[in-house]
Amino acid sequence: MSPEKTGPAAVIVLAAGAGTRMKSRTPKILHEIGGRSLVGHALHAARTIRPQELALVVRHERDLVADHIAAVDPDALIVDQDDIPGTGRAVEAALDALDARHPRALLSGTVVVTYGDVPLLTGELLAELVASHEAGRNAVTVLTAVLDDATGYGRILRAADGSVTGIREHKDATDTEREIREINSGIYAFDAAVLRDALAHVTTDNAQGEKYLTDVLGLARAAGGRVAAVVTEDRWQVEGANDRVQLSALGAELNRRTVEAWMRAGVTVVDPATTWIDATVTLETDVRLLPNIQLHGTTTVARDAVVGPDTTLSDVLVGEGAKVVRTHGSGAVIGAKASVGPFTYLRPGTVLGETGKIGAFYETKNVTIGRGSKLSHLGYAGDAEIGEDTNIGCGNITANYDGEKKHRTVIGSGVRTGSNTVFVAPVQVGDGAYSGAGAVIRRDVPPGALVLSLAKQQNSEGWVLTNRPDSISASLAQASGATITSSSTPASTEEG
Repeated sequence: MSPEKTGPAAVIVLAAGAGTRMKSRTPKILHEIGGRSLVGHALHAARTIRPQELALVVRHERDLVADHIAAVDPDALIVDQDDIPGTGRAVEAALDALDARHPRALLSGTVVVTYGDVPLLTGELLAELVASHEAGRNAVTVLTAVLDDATGYGRILRAADGSVTGIREHKDATDTEREIREINSGIYAFDAAVLRDALAHVTTDNAQGEKYLTDVLGLARAAGGRVAAVVTEDRWQVEGANDRVQLSALGAELNRRTVEAWMRAGVTVVDPATTWIDATVTLETDVRLLPNIQLHGTTTVARDAVVGPDTTLSDVLVGEGAKVVRTHGSGAVIGAKASVGPFTYLRPGTVLGETGKIGAFYETKNVTIGRGSKLSHLGYAGDAEIGEDTNIGCGNITANYDGEKKHRTVIGSGVRTGSNTVFVAPVQVGDGAYSGAGAVIRRDVPPGALVLSLAKQQNSEGWVLTNRPDSISASLAQASGATITSSSTPASTEEG
């Protein structure tokens, strides 16, 4: 047994349902909250307890679901449920597939069964379930929850010694039984041998024509096994997402817990109500998050950095002490003590060096910006490399696309560019070079050179009086001494 797999013999995740109440072309378990799909959360919790085997039972949109699972957890065993309906049959199919992987000895030990649509279930609660199951040497241990309103849920029936005698569905319960607030979550720990034997005796002889997993409890108890329960008062951990309303509620609760956990870990969150943090995000101590921000994917924020307000970052690395304000960024790196924003768009491949700056109304893409360099306002830098301590003037752009192909611009260190400079790629600007305002750079610029694009200025005096005689501009110009001259008439149009 590898050191990574020191937990139960197996975890089986049931993920075959159609989820019709979601009313979506996307399978229910592939809907996302907190940066992971529902089934992704289930896989994460399952892997936390380090099972020796992990299997998922699929059916609805089988290929789509299987592809997603393979991407999220390539080592998970994907099992197809056949035409026999019911959770009992789904678990039986998984157990058969797991047994087939061990032809010399059937799977033995603890088997945990959970679901692909219970995203707030934690590995810690699963570990508690397994520990209680194994310490009590139980045949079955069921995870239960206590609800204020248990309407619609199966009730847990107990004997005088506290052991579980059965589960009564709400529609079959007596008035007395309906007063019970402890409900069945559908999440279990089984002894593998007990589970295998009981499933062989479970039938579909019921109103629904399904093979119920709940029938295993009665069969195990009848065979002399002990059936026990682990109770959680945290109902959210056993709450499933059956429609968009429940999905939204679970997403909000997951985010509330995520934000609170980061605050307790040393992150300042000014307005938790408007702060959304994916479960996959990493934050260091003394990070400060201002209102109206969303941090998604693999975003990492180093200590003393300030993010927000009004900022969305996906898969962005923010360095120590950096400041990011009113910015939308994805796939970017922001160096230590650098500043970004406001109203900045960082596209994938943007790398801003330490103490650098990307300022207001700037868009960047696939660009490396050296230490201390500044792109302060109103520009675009794409497919470019910029050296250290360079200042890019207002309104500069890299013209990187010729209509067919993208080309790179390379700007050296210590460069100073005038306003509205255009770099027509491919082009290189040497270290220490300058450009004048409005320069259009089509050829390489040597180090230390000044590049200018000059055109003679022409003034047509009195043009407004001649061509806009009734405008306010004409009135003001005339009051300031403007007169009509021979150069005021419109230029003729030459044909040729």
